[in-house]
This record gives sequence, structure tokens and C-alpha cells, in this order.
Amino acid sequence: MDGLLAEVAAKRKAISDDQLNPKPSKYMRRGELERLREEQERKEKAEKEAENTAEKQRKEELVRKASKVSSYSPNPEIREGASLIPESSFNISNEETIRRLRSKGQPIRLFAESDKDRRLRLRALELIEEKGHDKQAGQNDFKKALEDVESVERELKNKNSKGKKKGEVELAGEGVLDLDLVKTDPDKLYPIIYYALKRVLNEWGEAMDERPEHVKRTTQGKLAAATQVQSAEYLKPLFKTLRSRSLPPDMLARMSEIVHHMQKRQYQKANDSYLRLSIGNAPWPIGVTMVGIHERSAREKISSDQVAHVLNDEVSRKYIQSLKRLLTFSQTKYPPEDVSQLMG
Repeated sequence: MDGLLAEVAAKRKAISDDQLNPKPSKYMRRGELERLREEQERKEKAEKEAENTAEKQRKEELVRKASKVSSYSPNPEIREGASLIPESSFNISNEETIRRLRSKGQPIRLFAESDKDRRLRLRALELIEEKGHDKQAGQNDFKKALEDVESVERELKNKNSKGKKKGEVELAGEGVLDLDLVKTDPDKLYPIIYYALKRVLNEWGEAMDERPEHVKRTTQGKLAAATQVQSAEYLKPLFKTLRSRSLPPDMLARMSEIVHHMQKRQYQKANDSYLRLSIGNAPWPIGVTMVGIHERSAREKISSDQVAHVLNDEVSRKYIQSLKRLLTFSQTKYPPEDVSQLMG
């Protein structure tokens, strides 16, 4: 009897072992294949989530350490260096990136720009603002000049009150520019143009200061003062170029003509020279100097000195536009004897 019970127990144990550890079969059912595939996908997904969580924690730790160093460092240079954290640690959401860019007045995405490039651009803008070199980027220059017109007018008035500078400008602006100097001695043209434009600009500022108070407080008066302040700001690169004597020869010739005709009160001719300077008189004023691979009979009509300088860059456009404003003011203060010389 005991032997029979032992044999039954051995058979039961063998059956249970076969159920726990089935023998490999040559064929598998579709349901088993699906189950194995789902288990594999779940395992890969769990591993990926674990890696992402670890990476996120590492990035947060780097950001926390960098913020601690920048907040407790007494040296501003160390603080600036600590803020230069790697791009991988500057990982913010797309919604937060868009919100920050819009608050700075910047486009939320440039052409062919990826999310990583957009975050890098936002980080660069924030670093520029931290260093204090933003220079009011993205703001309206005319609006800023209109808001600060009273303080800027006082500064210009104080500058104009200095007798030395005023005397130099008036003394240098007495003669009329000779156009023959364009071919004989162009270097002599730079100080003449510089002081002539400075004199007109200072007279414009004095005319704004001499207006009655009730005129200054009107909307038109504030707009006129803001235009003068904006033009003075736009002309600074031109004055710097004239002082360094680095103006291109074709632009120097056109500006010499403008100053010469303005001093002789021939504003119609001065306006013609201004148009040749700004938009040029070439068949293609946008700067096309070669229209094909072959030499054509009309090739000489497209000269490089006839192209439009107003399209070179934004700085050139601004001071060329301010030149026209100086012409308009000079015509108002010094009207010509011949009515036909008035600008349209």
C-alpha cells in the first residue's frame, strides 16, 4: 500500500513540473505570440521611462547647482559664467519657450528652426539681457523718442549752449562746398559735409527749443520734436563715418552734391541728388549688375555706382532718410528766392 501511494505522489509531482516548465514546442499559437510581443513592448517602455526619469533628474540637479552658484557668487563674472549652463540643462517646454519669446517681442519660430534651436535662441536673448546689452531690441524707435523727448531736448539744449562747439560749427559752415573737390581732393570734403550737416541739425534742435510752450505740448509739437530727436540718433553712424573718412566714393559724391545745392538753396537739385543716392538711376535699382552669363550690348548701362544705397542695410536707410528731413527743414528755414527750386 505504501508503495502505491509513493507511486501516485511521484506521478503528481511529474505532472505539476510539466505544467510549470513546459517543454519547448515546435509550433506556437497566435495568442502566445501576441502575449510575448506585448510583454516585450511593456518591458521596453518601462526601461525607456526609467531612463527618461533619470535623465530629467540629472538635468534638474545641474540646473539647481548652477542657480546656487550664480545666486551666491559675489563676483559678477563668476555669475555670468555660471549662467552659461549647457543647452541640455536648459530644457523647458515649448509653451514656456513661446511665452518667453512673445514677452520679449521676438518671433516664436524662425524659418526651418527646430525646437532645440529655438530654445538656444531664447537662452542667448536672456544672456544678452543679463549682461545689459539688449539696447531696447524689438522696440519702436519713434515711440521711444516720443516718450523721452523732453529729457532729450534738454540734453540737446545743454549741448548747444556750449559756445566752443557752436562756434566751431558756425565757423566751418560759412563757406559753400566746391564740387570740384570731388575729383581733385576728396579728403577735404569730409569736414565740410560734417560741419554743414551738424549746423543744420543744431539749427533744427534750436528751432524746436524756441517754440512756445503751448506748441510744444500739443500732439503735433511732440511729434515734430520726436522726429528731430530720432533723426539726430540716426545720423550718428553717418557722422562717425565722416570722421573716419571711410565713406564710399559714390556716396561721397552724392552727399557733396546734396550739401552744395542745399547751401545754394537749390533744393530741387538737392532732391534729385538725394534720389540718386537713395534709389539710384539704374535700370534695376536693387543692385543687379550681371543679368546673364554672356556679355550684352546694354551691359554698360548697369553701372555699380548707380545702384540703390538705401537698400544696403538698415543703418544706411536710416541716415539717408534723415538727410531728406534735414533738406526739408533747411528749405523751411532758408526758402529759395526762386520758387521753382522748392522741393515737391
